[in-house]
Amino acid sequence: MKHLKRHLYVIHKHSASHLHYDLRLEMNGALRSWAVPKEPPREKGTKRLAVSVEDHELGYARFQGTIPEGQYGAGEVEIWDDGYYIPIAVKENSIIADIHGEKLKGTYCLVKLKPKSEKDKDKSWLFFKR
Repeated sequence: MKHLKRHLYVIHKHSASHLHYDLRLEMNGALRSWAVPKEPPREKGTKRLAVSVEDHELGYARFQGTIPEGQYGAGEVEIWDDGYYIPIAVKENSIIADIHGEKLKGTYCLVKLKPKSEKDKDKSWLFFKR
């Protein structure tokens, strides 16, 4: 059986201009990140929009605290869930992974949505439990 490598997984609860959750998956030496406007799905059948945002450095996985006013993402950040994930399939338009967190457990999918406009190109994904 092939050895499957564990990768960092974290979700930050971020009270910025509006409350959202930042899903972060370790990939290629960075934390690939998506902003999820509603609480992440714990049950099958619940789907969430996940908007791709800039990658963060790996050390950001442990960050909790206040981002000062005037800085990008100003507001309170706390770790909502963390653990590790094992990638099952990673493609340009989809990611399937086994997530092992305190709150999220199981096989999850991120599927890139077709853009509605050029502005939305490559940003909108669907996040759900399989």
